Amino acid sequence: NTVRSSKKYFKMSRWFRSELMEYVSLIVNEDAAHGCLADLGKMGVIQFTDLNPDLTPFQRRYVSFVKRCDELERKLRFFANECEKFDLPLESAGKVDYFVENPPKETDEKAGGQLLESMEGELEGYESQLRELNTYSEKLTTEYNEKVELQEVLEKARRFFMTDAPRLAASELTGGRSTKAVSENLLGGSDARDMDMRFSSITGVVATEEKARFERMIFRATRGNCYVRFAQIKQPITDPKTGALIEKCVFIIFYKSMSIEIKLKKICDAFDAHRYSLPDMDEAPAVDRMLTENAQELVDSRTVLLKNQDTRYRLCQMLSKQTEHWTWLVLREKAIYHSLNQFKADVSGMLRGEGWVIADCVDDVRDAVNKAHANMDMAMPSLVDHVAQPWPTPPTHFATNKFTYAYQEFVNTYGIPRYREANPALFTAATFPFLFGVMYGDVGHGMFLLCAGLALIANEKKAEDGKLSEMASSMHSARYMLAMMGFFAVYAGFLYNDCFSLGLNLFGSKYTFQGEDEKVEHGTEAYTEAKYGDVKNVYPFGLDPVWHVSENELLFFNSFKMKLSVILGITQMFAGTLLKGVNSIFFGETIDFFFEFLPMVAFSASLFLYMIVLIIMKWSIDWNSRMMSATCFEVNGNGWGDENYNNDWVDCGAEECTPWGFDCSNNADAGLESKCPLGFGGSGNGCQPPNLITTLINIALKPGNVEEPLYKGQDNVQMILLAVAGISVPILLLAKPLILSSRQSQEKAESIKDENDGEDHGEDGFGEIIIHQAIETIEFVLGMVSNTASYLRLWALSLAHSELATVFWEKAMLSTLKVNWIAAFFGFGIFAGVTCGVLLMMDVLECFLHALRLHWVEFQNKFYAADGVRFAPYSFKQTIKDTQS
Repeated sequence: NTVRSSKKYFKMSRWFRSELMEYVSLIVNEDAAHGCLADLGKMGVIQFTDLNPDLTPFQRRYVSFVKRCDELERKLRFFANECEKFDLPLESAGKVDYFVENPPKETDEKAGGQLLESMEGELEGYESQLRELNTYSEKLTTEYNEKVELQEVLEKARRFFMTDAPRLAASELTGGRSTKAVSENLLGGSDARDMDMRFSSITGVVATEEKARFERMIFRATRGNCYVRFAQIKQPITDPKTGALIEKCVFIIFYKSMSIEIKLKKICDAFDAHRYSLPDMDEAPAVDRMLTENAQELVDSRTVLLKNQDTRYRLCQMLSKQTEHWTWLVLREKAIYHSLNQFKADVSGMLRGEGWVIADCVDDVRDAVNKAHANMDMAMPSLVDHVAQPWPTPPTHFATNKFTYAYQEFVNTYGIPRYREANPALFTAATFPFLFGVMYGDVGHGMFLLCAGLALIANEKKAEDGKLSEMASSMHSARYMLAMMGFFAVYAGFLYNDCFSLGLNLFGSKYTFQGEDEKVEHGTEAYTEAKYGDVKNVYPFGLDPVWHVSENELLFFNSFKMKLSVILGITQMFAGTLLKGVNSIFFGETIDFFFEFLPMVAFSASLFLYMIVLIIMKWSIDWNSRMMSATCFEVNGNGWGDENYNNDWVDCGAEECTPWGFDCSNNADAGLESKCPLGFGGSGNGCQPPNLITTLINIALKPGNVEEPLYKGQDNVQMILLAVAGISVPILLLAKPLILSSRQSQEKAESIKDENDGEDHGEDGFGEIIIHQAIETIEFVLGMVSNTASYLRLWALSLAHSELATVFWEKAMLSTLKVNWIAAFFGFGIFAGVTCGVLLMMDVLECFLHALRLHWVEFQNKFYAADGVRFAPYSFKQTIKDTQS
């Protein structure tokens, strides 16, 4: 397919069609390759093609440099983790744009290999120093923890033997022995005769969370033949490996068997319980001396440990200032060598690369390559030249700004546009927030959303400089979209005259009630002061607030919003169909234009655009005058000469006449078709407002039969439209497959001598084409019907939003205002809470998703292929941003 390359046309369609691409070949000197790619990485306008697809990553030319970059990244991640342990945030290296455009001096002064070697030496020194400090810290922490645990064990064990043991022994009096005897037997008395009855003990420390399992295991393993006591350690113990604080407790186990001792030691090892050997608790001086010595060692160990932590902290503090800067440098070098791996060494000392370049930037790429060679004083010239066809599939790229970025990503999420295809994002930027506003229309609620979007826009610089979470980053990217959604919600709210479910009488209602200055009774009819259709009866903007207090409010708003939804939906779908024709013309696809686009336009216009015409006609006709023309009045009686009748009143000479002069007195049995002067046919002859749904259904079910016509000759017009729609379907289904099949047969007849073989292939090709075209025809014809019904969600969600707001206002506020101010205070809290939770959060998301679906399914499927390949340029900026997200 040919693509227009007019410079003027390209600039006008910058966002409507993707950027023009050129496939180029670069031949560079191997010594200057690093400098060339360093400059190209700043520009971000070229996407390289891998010329070595058969080579594994380990067989590539620059794999050793990529591995070195990976190792540097590992070290930098290690530094970042160590800084995180001290809650030290990594200091920003500045703005990415500035870093890319103004690289550090060391990148200019040193070649790629020298830069990596310099960084490797520096980072290796910091890593070994930090790992040595960590190892020493782990060792010191382990020693410190052992001394802390030993101190706790000594104190808890001494307290137990001094206080708990005599009390427990006294409780054994029920066993028939004296307190003294039991105590001596349990604790080990000094009597030589009872030496064989002396209990052994194991003391140590176990994690508190393992206490219950530890005790249960001991009981089961020893079958209850031991005595266990626990005491909680108040201060948590630091894990030397992870640095986490762990709650632990001291345990003392008394037992009387060597086999039990073996089991207990195995259980302690299984639960990672630390065991400590204690002196005889009866020797108080030895215990006190051990406590004093351990306390002094504890102080010394803590001093050394704090010194180690301070040294590590100062080192990490220094690393936190440089880690992000080093990371960006490594990412830059890694991107360069990864791209060089895609080049091919056809000639010794020279590298050849190929890729897609934005057409406007080809000269810039050529200048950058030449400049890099000139800086290296290379005698061998470089070459950047256009590669002749055949090309691979060109990638799709759109130049976006802060406003258009969100809408382009909105479309790309569904699918990437085909190269040079009409971009739905251009239209989505206007229609998406508008359709959201149609569903969410409310001045009050929309104002909250608008203010939220404006607040994000006001703080965009602060947000761009900081590091945002995934959710905050998404909100920041969509800040202009949110502001537009809020704006159109406010706009639609003014159209509906709806603010927190209340009408706004901004310009004064054009309707009045009799006695409204005093009190209006239920059922009182409103009336206008001027004639029907007079400009004085028109509310300046939006709907008249009187509809919010009328009994037929729901009926009126339902009718209005439903018809508005149909008009907007058909208009958007028809615009999508027109874009299909625009694509066909642009790509020179004459078959698609004449035998797909034109039948689609004929079908949709004859049935669905006609529906819009009928709706607008019904809105614009003065039905008061039409119905009055078929109504009998007493001559010079009540109602005779009413100004709502648009023509002159004619006296027929009888007692009762119609306004146009039909004799009602002598034709009492005459029907409406006789009394109506229009002569449009049908049951009402044009003087009775039709039911549009019935009219549209009868176009297909009762061709030529119009019960309540809007205009003269409507039955003939609808017959013609039905015929056009009927003819367009077989043309859409059969014309393109027949033409393509005929072309294929001619081509194969010229190239294949075996006629039988050629006929078989032709049948297979035609069958495949007809199946594909049948699917497309059915999808379009049925889709127009189902998609039109789908647009009724605009009406449904708008109605749901307004009714929910009404319920919240009436039940939470009005009902409490009638009680007292305290009830009103709590009522307002309930009203604000449900409004925020339901209408400002859930309903926003609901309307957003429904507007998303209307664009993805109903609008885009009329023309959008969405099978393009996204342009992934070689860009330092994008590489760094991808690692930050």
